[in-house]
Amino acid sequence: MILLSFDIEEFDMPFEYGKSITFEEQIRISSEGTLTILDLLAKNKLKATFFSTVTFAKNATAIIKRILDEGHELASHGVYHSDFKKEHLLESRLALEELSGVAVTGYRMARMMPVDEQEIQKAGYLYNSSINPTWLPGRYNNRHISRTYFFQSGVLQLPASVSPISRFPLFWLSFHNLPLWFYEHLVKRTYQKDNYINIYFHPWEFTDLTDKERFGFPGYVSKNSGQDMIARMDKFMGWLNKQGYPSGTISQFTKNIPLA
Repeated sequence: MILLSFDIEEFDMPFEYGKSITFEEQIRISSEGTLTILDLLAKNKLKATFFSTVTFAKNATAIIKRILDEGHELASHGVYHSDFKKEHLLESRLALEELSGVAVTGYRMARMMPVDEQEIQKAGYLYNSSINPTWLPGRYNNRHISRTYFFQSGVLQLPASVSPISRFPLFWLSFHNLPLWFYEHLVKRTYQKDNYINIYFHPWEFTDLTDKERFGFPGYVSKNSGQDMIARMDKFMGWLNKQGYPSGTISQFTKNIPLA
C-alpha cells in the first residue's frame, strides 16, 4: 500500500534560518498548500494521512473538515510545531478529536525528533510515525533502527521509508532534489521489498520558496518548490496509479497488521 502523509503545521521553518514570518502568514501558506494537496489527491483518486498540529487545525477548521469529508485520515502532529512537552501528546489528541469529531489514533513528532514510546502509549495512540531510519548529518542517526514497522511499548512504530541496503531516505528532500525518474525507481525497489511505502511532505513545499531574502532557505530546500512541486507531485501521483499500487490511510494499513 502507498502511504502518503502530509505534516500540516504552522509554517515556522524560516525561523530556523534566521528569518521572521508572521503567524498569519504561517497559517496562510500552510492553508493554501493543504488545499493544493487535497486537489491533487482528488484528481488522482488517492487517500492520505494528515498529521496536524492543534495550532494549525484551530486556524483552519474548514480544511480539517474537507480532509475528513474526502476520506482522508487526521492524525496528531502535536500542539505546536516548535514547542513540545510530554503533556502535549494527550492534549493534542483530545483537542483534535474534539475539533474533528473523529478518533485520532496516530502521532508524528515535529521534525521527526525522538519521542518517549511509553508516553505515546499512555496518551492513547495506536501508532507512531516519528522515525526516519537513516543517517543525515546533524539531524538523524537511526541506521540501527528497523527499516520497516515494528512494535515498541505496545505501539506500532511505522518508520518513514528508506531504500533497502543503502537506506537512502525517500522523504520530502529527496523528492525535491533527485531526478523524478530516479526517485520513482527507489520507490519501486522499496515497494517490491517491503510491500508498502511510507513517505511524507509538507504543504509549504507547494509555495515558491526560492526567495532567500524572505525565507532564508538553501537551494536544496527550495529546489522544485511552488509550481514545480505541484507539477512534480501530480506526475508522481499519476505514476503511482500506473503502477497499480493501492492507496490508503495509515489507519487502514495498520488494521491488517497483527497486534504484537
